[in-house]
This record gives sequence, structure tokens and C-alpha cells, in this order.
Amino acid sequence: MKSLLIINAGSSSLKFAVFNLPLTKDAPSVYRGQIDGIGANTQFVAKDIDGKVLLETTIKSPEGTSLEGQQQLALTSLLDWVESQKIELAAVGHRVLHGGKKYSAPVVITPEVLKDLEAFIPLGPLHQPHNLRPVYILAKKYPNMPQVACFDTAFHRTQPWQSEVYPIPRKITEEGVIRYGFHGSSYDYIARQLEDVLGKQVGNGAVIVAHMGNGASMAGLVEKKCVATSMGFTAAEGLMMGTRTGNIDPGVLLYMVDQHGYSAADLSRFIYKESGLLGVSGLSQDMRTLEASDTKEAKEAVELFCYRAARQIGSLMVATAGLDALVFTGGIGENSQHVRNRIAELLAWTGLKIDGELNKVRGKAHCINTADSKVKVAVIPTNEEWMIAFHTTSLLAL
Repeated sequence: MKSLLIINAGSSSLKFAVFNLPLTKDAPSVYRGQIDGIGANTQFVAKDIDGKVLLETTIKSPEGTSLEGQQQLALTSLLDWVESQKIELAAVGHRVLHGGKKYSAPVVITPEVLKDLEAFIPLGPLHQPHNLRPVYILAKKYPNMPQVACFDTAFHRTQPWQSEVYPIPRKITEEGVIRYGFHGSSYDYIARQLEDVLGKQVGNGAVIVAHMGNGASMAGLVEKKCVATSMGFTAAEGLMMGTRTGNIDPGVLLYMVDQHGYSAADLSRFIYKESGLLGVSGLSQDMRTLEASDTKEAKEAVELFCYRAARQIGSLMVATAGLDALVFTGGIGENSQHVRNRIAELLAWTGLKIDGELNKVRGKAHCINTADSKVKVAVIPTNEEWMIAFHTTSLLAL
């Protein structure tokens, strides 16, 4: 039996999943896992379809190995393990951050496409190079293996110009500095579930999807197409996140430069690594840890997260011209009863009401609103790996 390998590569981690072919609707991956701590203490964990740990080991790099070299070793270790399981690969699907203005759908990676994706590195310097590195390595090891790129930005290419453009000089806009939006594979998957969960009429209406995890964003959908999203030119805009600021006055950044002597690298660390839930709580970026804590700072971090999320929903309602349904997904969105309930309380003025018992149910797609709620509310577990697998098999006719 042939299989499909899905790769989501970052600077310090590499997540993977293996699906058997032919792919069926919502088929679970037969293997999945991740390699964490690349560049420091690299740990490789692989699990089977039932979640049983098949491999848990440390990948040791020779002294002085560069980060790029350690990333290559991580992927090589994964490919060696795949071969040891007698998995016959038919193709590889990749999560790639940026498709720029050019790519509004997944694409088979050719040398010409790869050149385009390399040209988008300035648009996503923290992610794009790491997303592309496995492509190079796989092409060298398996030169005839088809590879497909699925873009975080593609789903949002349906946004109208008002949702994309910043109020900056046009010459900068023309360089590609626009609001792209991210988490596209997740939104793509959720959009395809809306009619089944919400019904045809509501599913095609004004729906706001809240993808809440360590990285968090929202998208406003009408007829299952994106009309606005919270993330912009980078994945730092919008919602408060695990360690990212979300929306912030640019004057704060100027203040850090003037008063604290921050460099570009310092600002990047401040925006992406030191803020959000971690920065406000001083304790953790993990919502589970914060919800279990009795400290004032932890409680304030959770409250600020919910408040800013509710405000973002209010903003997106302008773009969607109303609110027929609110959908929660992602690690926090799917698992935190408190976050869902608190956001619902802040949106009570819309007529939105959550059923306390339904809100406790976990692990499946379902509505959690009361019978008299004017807005439908649902929890839909996302499946980005399956979505990438779907596009890969569709493009390659596997």
C-alpha cells in the first residue's frame, strides 16, 4: 500500500503525519509525530494510529553543527524511520507559510514554483526558509517524488481589497506589503464542515471562525469564503497569542527602540517570543497552566485574551455584515470551556448564548448554543494534516 507523507517544518520543530492511499474523508493518519528542540535538545517522537508511542529518542548532532545542519539531520532521521516502517511513499505534502499574491491554491512544486517561493522569503523570513528546506532535501534524496505546497495564505486570497490594504504609501503596498492572513489550511478544513455542523443556510451565512492555539487568529466567512481575517502581513497581527503581542501600537515599538535601545532582533523577540499570555502572566504561554493558576497575573492574562478575542469578533462582524455563527477551533478553541464561555458572555449583546452542558462535550464537532440563542455556536476540531493530504492527492490524482 502506498502512503502520503505530510510535513510541517519550522525552525525548531518538524511535525509529520502519514496517510494511507487512497485517502478517504477524514481518514486518520496511520502514523504521526514530531521532532522538537532542533538546535538544542532534539527529541523525536512517533506514534501509531491509536496514539501508541513507537519511537521516542534523542537525535544527537556532532559538536558545532549549524542549525541548518541540525534541521537536515532531523528530516533525515524522519525519512530513515519512515523507510524502517516499510512505508512506500507516493508523494509528500508540505505546509508552506507564504504563497504571496501569486498562489491562491495549493500547487505541485516544480523548479519554477520553488523559485517563486524562495522570492517570498522576505515576506516570511521567520518561517518560509524552514518550510522550504525539506523540499530541497527530499528532492535530492527522491528526485522523482512529487511534492505539493499548501499555503497558509491561500484561503484568504478571496478577501476584498479593503481587507488587504494597509494605509501606507502605495509604493510599499505594491512591494507586497498587504494583509495576507494565515492558518489557511485550518480555515479551509473548517469551511468544508460548516454545512454539516451548522446547516446549509447558516453554514453559508456570516460565520466567524476562531482558530485559537499558541498561534491564534480569526476569519470572517461569507458563503464559506474569507472576507476578512485578523492576521495581516505577518502572523503577529490580530489576537493576543501564546507569546505574540497581536495588535500593538507601533509607538510602543518605537518607545522600545528609543528608551531601551532595542535592535530589529530585539523587537522580533519582544513581538514573537516574550509577549502574549506569557508576557502578561509572567508564568506560562499554556492556557491550561494559566487556567489552573490562582495568581492575579494568570487570571488577568486569560481575561485579556478573551476580551481582545471578543473585540476582534466585533470588528469582523463589520466585514461579514452580521453574525449567524461563531466557530471555535484550535488547541484552546477546542478544549477550553472557560475561554468559550467567557467570550460568549462578552458577546451576550448579540443574543449569543452557550449551553453549559453542551460546552463540556469534547472531541467531536457539535453546536454548543442554547435553543434560544440568536447566534449558532459550534466547536469543530480542525485537521490541517488531512486538508494538506486532500489537496496533495487531488492535485496528483492519487
